[in-house]
Amino acid sequence: MDALLTLPQFSGFLVAAVLVTLAPGPDNLMVLGLGMARGRRAGVAFGLGCAAGCLSHTALAALGISALIAASPLAFTLLKVVGGLYLVWLGWQAIRQARPLGAVAATPAAPEAAGRLFRRGLLANAVNPKVILFFLAFLPQFVDAGRGGAGWQIAQLGLVFTLETALIFGAIGWFAGRLGQWLGRRPRLGAWLDRLAGGIFIALGLRLLATR
Repeated sequence: MDALLTLPQFSGFLVAAVLVTLAPGPDNLMVLGLGMARGRRAGVAFGLGCAAGCLSHTALAALGISALIAASPLAFTLLKVVGGLYLVWLGWQAIRQARPLGAVAATPAAPEAAGRLFRRGLLANAVNPKVILFFLAFLPQFVDAGRGGAGWQIAQLGLVFTLETALIFGAIGWFAGRLGQWLGRRPRLGAWLDRLAGGIFIALGLRLLATR
């Protein structure tokens, strides 16, 4: 349990995690749409639920990666190859489907309890198999296997990812109205954000494939 993240390890991961969280995706667009439709309270509650769902993926990644490293270096290598290819595929899909950001519908809706919205966001994220695969592919890239405690390092990385996601999603939910107006005046921005996200995924995937 002494393998604490180093400052370069932490800072490098934080920059990548923030870029990934800001990139257009189902979760942050759902937070934005819900905040616009039902107000900042609903957007923040749902966004924090989505962020909390990352903890379950962190636990799976930490336990699974540790077991693979201990039991079979070959299996760990295979997982890295599959994860790298998956990230490259995600990047290609984001670039291929890049499109202007359409307006998010904001229709009046009945108030809903914040706790219920939080649970909805938590469940939506926790049961998403694509997010599970993403965590298995993304977190190990920032583990320094030579320092030992790979599972503990992944747990720390996952906690950092959860906290920064909570801050960003909470901010998106809080400022949903203004964000929606700003993006609505810049429809082409969505396509460039898609391409940026695609480039990030491809670069991370190639890095994972090249790592020995």
